[in-house]
Amino acid sequence: METFTKHTTGRAADWEKAGLDWLAEAQEDGGARVCRVVDVVGDGLQLEMIHEASPSKSAARAFGQGLALTHDAGAAAFGAGPTGWEGDGYQGPAGQQLPLPLGEFDSWGAMFARLRLAPLVRETSGFSGKDRALFDTLCDRLHDGTFDDDDAPARLHGDLWAGNVLWTDDQAVLIDPTPYGGHREDDLAALAMFGAPHLGDIVKGYEEVHRLESGWQERVDLHQLHLILLHAALFGGGYLRRATDAARRYV
Repeated sequence: METFTKHTTGRAADWEKAGLDWLAEAQEDGGARVCRVVDVVGDGLQLEMIHEASPSKSAARAFGQGLALTHDAGAAAFGAGPTGWEGDGYQGPAGQQLPLPLGEFDSWGAMFARLRLAPLVRETSGFSGKDRALFDTLCDRLHDGTFDDDDAPARLHGDLWAGNVLWTDDQAVLIDPTPYGGHREDDLAALAMFGAPHLGDIVKGYEEVHRLESGWQERVDLHQLHLILLHAALFGGGYLRRATDAARRYV
């Protein structure tokens, strides 16, 4: 197998390996393909080399089917990290990583408010007092279960923007996860955030395996808020306005 070394070390490297291995467990039951960790070496992770090609509609549809099965593999609880992982994880690009709070919650809304939104709102310096009050109101609604359903915790990639999906001649491969137990719509919303190729075919394939809850299209902005706020905390700029505009839709 052809490999390359990703230069990441210490606990951050352990986190990435734990996430890739956790997601890869679902492959035996048809889950999405995950970049394989071959070894842990002194200066990083030795990973399989993925030879990229242009994505096709058929590969996108197959990826959607596999992603649904990965999600269906489940997690211990909403907010829980990969099996055996202790403490918080990491989120954001190398060199700019922030902690990813982990925990165990019975409901998605409470977890999303407490672990995904509130910490990043506190981390972001550009919000006004009025903005922070807006996010407090949204977090209260999330805590109250306004957006919850009966779906079990999904095994999420957690940072599934288009750049973390590599395409080969016939399939998609997941890289660079921020893994935890969450809502399946989080990953699908992330794919839409910067425009994954053939997104309609991905969703079509997904729903062939697991039908999405009614009205999911109206919740995309809500489920993107974690990643929008992460960008606001790291980069500011237009992401501040994008975050408040998204939050305002749900209060």
